[in-house]
Amino acid sequence: MSDKKNLSLAFSSCPNDTYIFHAIAAKRVNEPDLDFEITLGDVETLNQAAAKNSFDITKLSFAALGNLREDYALLRTGAALGRGCGPLVVAKPETEILANKRLRVAVPGFSTTACLLFRFFLKERYPGIDPEIKAMPFETIMPSVLKGESDLGVIIHEGRFVYQTMGLSCITDLGAWWEEQTGLPIPLGCIAVKRGLGAKLAARVEDLIKRSIDHAKQDPDAGREYIKGHAQELDDRVIREHINLYVNDFSSHMGQEGEAAIRTFFQKAEQAGLMKPCDQPLFACQG
Repeated sequence: MSDKKNLSLAFSSCPNDTYIFHAIAAKRVNEPDLDFEITLGDVETLNQAAAKNSFDITKLSFAALGNLREDYALLRTGAALGRGCGPLVVAKPETEILANKRLRVAVPGFSTTACLLFRFFLKERYPGIDPEIKAMPFETIMPSVLKGESDLGVIIHEGRFVYQTMGLSCITDLGAWWEEQTGLPIPLGCIAVKRGLGAKLAARVEDLIKRSIDHAKQDPDAGREYIKGHAQELDDRVIREHINLYVNDFSSHMGQEGEAAIRTFFQKAEQAGLMKPCDQPLFACQG
């Protein structure tokens, strides 16, 4: 009989996540008494699964974590925070945001940070507009705009590197808007753990993810096939740019600046009535 503790681990198929977690998936780094059952999925799928307590450890949009803090706590490693990396609002050239037009807006899920940021932005810049917001898988957003099924698309991940080649224009950079408003990096996605795992186990998982990131940095080609096998956009340049943008110092440890960005994000969402307040500690263990 094995003495190993089995934990369910879920992360997205995007290059930044497969880069971060490859060494764990391939058992190049490990904890001798821990074993992981790994699931990959679209981030909105993972957001919805976490609402049902599906995974012990999971990638989440910060917007989703905000409403799941009673059950999940935040790790300081594996997150996607940064500057110049926020979601973009794209449209066909010459498209305008008009108060008298019923806008159809495609977002990568109602519980994503991208959707919440767009709602922040709209309330600030265009308070009289009440758009029809449609959730869809992120890879279908730009085709929806091109076909005329959506007026605007809020794009994430690889989309920011290819939207121009598809003939779309950027209406606004939501990350840049956030930075102008707060002076802080934009919190996009995070790794959360069930509170029931306890602080000691959470700290071990946090350290393991840090070691997995370190391994990827030391041997960047080791996970190449794993990353490419799950990527939506297969161009090597796009994958490399994606990883370079979304995996940064905040991913290894979010630090005080990252924590300030997250707390500010949650505070603004709570004040806007878009997120439930929570008295639980934000982090699973001490930093």
